[in-house]
Amino acid sequence: MTTYGTMPFHLETERLILRPWAESDAAEFCALLAERGKGTPTVEHIRTSIAELLTATAATGIALLPIQRRDEGDFIGYCGLIIGRSTVEEPEIAYELFQRVHGRGYATEAAGAVLDAAVATGRKRLWSTVGTWNTPSLRVLEKLGFERDHVSMEDNGEVVWLTRSLP
Repeated sequence: MTTYGTMPFHLETERLILRPWAESDAAEFCALLAERGKGTPTVEHIRTSIAELLTATAATGIALLPIQRRDEGDFIGYCGLIIGRSTVEEPEIAYELFQRVHGRGYATEAAGAVLDAAVATGRKRLWSTVGTWNTPSLRVLEKLGFERDHVSMEDNGEVVWLTRSLP
């Protein structure tokens, strides 16, 4: 079995800071999830989810990280590596940002930093799964060099599986 390095949990780009979760992120994380249109989770539920994310990070050495804008200091979403539909050896890259910041290149910038972090762990390939309807997210992944592998049908519709080899 191959041993992988731990992903860096503090990443910085020109405009963004990705850092570990804090309990103080719960209210903003609730608001982000509410934008999905499927109701608003309670802050207490999100605090539990944050604790679970931190436990998973300790166990796997990979992390989903909150994104803050450097100048404004505000929470705008998350980006990182998860097991998701994949494996710890070949994790998924995942991201979600508030609608108010869409179209500014933040997802591409954050995901690029996470790609570099994945390379630093020694991994050779990443996956991503995206609903076929999510054209902006598919564009982000294509900019980052992900290629379509296959499409599957799930309860919530068609899902595109993309992959990217790492150096």
